[in-house]
Amino acid sequence: QVSLVESGGGSVQAGGSLRLSCVASGNFQDSMCVGWFRQAPGNKREGVACIDSDGTTYADSVKGRFTISQGTTKNILYLQMDNLKPEDTAIYYCAVDCVSWIRNRLAEVRFNRWGQGTQVTVST
Repeated sequence: QVSLVESGGGSVQAGGSLRLSCVASGNFQDSMCVGWFRQAPGNKREGVACIDSDGTTYADSVKGRFTISQGTTKNILYLQMDNLKPEDTAIYYCAVDCVSWIRNRLAEVRFNRWGQGTQVTVST
């Protein structure tokens, strides 16, 4: 059992920055895939960024603005969000533990363990 707790969400004006954190506890393994997802009202949950054995992947919508990273201990996950836009407004989720047979690296179904989500609101 792995428990994930996100923090760092909040409200910011367009062009501002936020840094989200996620701490995994319990039966976390350093070799696990890790990722960030988001869901805006009326939209499906979409992959934002992930780290797996093939490296780092970003959604086109956040490429160049967001950075995913892990701490010295791999159970700590970060998402640095710069130059935020109103369309980035969503609930953000961290997730870990991938299955290898899903070809889309940012597919929701690829991840087995999920956090509770944290709200990010970007005003105009």
